Amino acid sequence: MHRLRVAVVGTGFMGAVHARSAVAAGGELVGVVGSTPGKGQQAAARWGASHGFDSVQDALRFGVDVVHVCTPNATHAEFCRAALNAGVPVVCEKPLATDVTTAQELTALAAERGLATAVPFVYRYYASVREARARITRPGHRPPWLIHGSYLQDWLADAQATNWRVDPAAGGATRAFGDIGVHWCDLAEFVTGQRITRVNATFARAVGARPTAGGAPQTVETEDGAVVMLETDTGAVGSVVVSQASAGYKNSLTFSFDGPDASYGFRQETPESLWIGGREGHQVLVRDPSRPSAPVGRSATLPAGHPQGYYECFADFVADAYAAIGGERVAGLPTFTDGLRAARITQAVVESARDGGWVDVEAA
Repeated sequence: MHRLRVAVVGTGFMGAVHARSAVAAGGELVGVVGSTPGKGQQAAARWGASHGFDSVQDALRFGVDVVHVCTPNATHAEFCRAALNAGVPVVCEKPLATDVTTAQELTALAAERGLATAVPFVYRYYASVREARARITRPGHRPPWLIHGSYLQDWLADAQATNWRVDPAAGGATRAFGDIGVHWCDLAEFVTGQRITRVNATFARAVGARPTAGGAPQTVETEDGAVVMLETDTGAVGSVVVSQASAGYKNSLTFSFDGPDASYGFRQETPESLWIGGREGHQVLVRDPSRPSAPVGRSATLPAGHPQGYYECFADFVADAYAAIGGERVAGLPTFTDGLRAARITQAVVESARDGGWVDVEAA
């Protein structure tokens, strides 16, 4: 396959992550699109891209093979539509869209055009996560009946902290759950093979008002944290606690999937190990590609003792996306279908938090 010509839309933190991962995955970073004139050119100079563009249409006219959308949530749909209508595959940051209807539209458009898509639920790419999935879903292994965990951050613990995610017009109706809770739910379904069928959610705010761009305080409408109870299609029950305002927790994603045969625990900040509990004791399994039971994947190229981190996972995800663009069938690649699934779970969580009680997650 020839080297894919890549355009990244967005010049913030996630744009930089996508740009770096595109190059690591073998792509040619030909352009960066900025939100204001000159911004794309500045980011292109920082990231080593050959061109900066002032609009996604300029990038498409120039000629690219894939577009990465890394902009505020409310703008994802317009950039995805532009690329898909031009016949260009898309890697879109989550959320795919801020509502289910638009996520359905984008998923259908990509399928109609026969274009590969991807959404970076990259925590799937840790080898320890794949190990847990392989063990939990193997034939004869009784499924988890209790699914629980958390995703905690502290970047909004400071009452003066803010960014576009706090504004529902840019970020959508949910912030903490929509930004990071969906990652946890994707992991829960991916690892266990179960589907979340209904949820009961409560939202809370640690800070009632935050400064706007002009400095004046404005009432916060989106949640700093959420507690979500859930049930799955196999009858499992569980919960996840999500927060962006828990002091000291930088990016603490954890899960424990507990079954009658074994329980599996994972902490994203120490991703080289998988805790496996049994009735007679427990073991801590450290990533080792040479182990016969190790899942096959791109992480198998990294020798034991060389820690696999966030950037490696992201680059592996992008490499899988580019393989799919080249026509390969890639197991475990999160696509627009998974982005639509996340939108459906998010919709149910928002409705439950707003109205109270249990809400069913739309299945199809």
